[in-house]
Amino acid sequence: MKAWTSGLLVLALLGCGDQAPREAPLQMLVADPGSFDGQRVATQGVVRHFEAPLHYWIEDAALNRVELFPREAAAPLLGREVRVVGTFRYAPGVGRSLSLETIRPLAAE
Repeated sequence: MKAWTSGLLVLALLGCGDQAPREAPLQMLVADPGSFDGQRVATQGVVRHFEAPLHYWIEDAALNRVELFPREAAAPLLGREVRVVGTFRYAPGVGRSLSLETIRPLAAE
């Protein structure tokens, strides 16, 4: 293989790495959810839950909300402000959700 060909291969492989998530405050995700559907996003809010049916979400002071999956990842951080990264999904009639890659508290207890 020629040197320039192997150099192109290296560049192509480097370009396959994870890109930084798109920063998206909850307000933006709620105002225009269709433009974020299927995208990897980062946002933050306070973890809240409801018992029946059991579900967890994050919300901001204006009560903009996005449901979190898996629930088990969110449960230990109930009531805490967190930063999350994951894939955002939106479906009319179903709502807004985020499949978590990471969830971390923003402030110490």
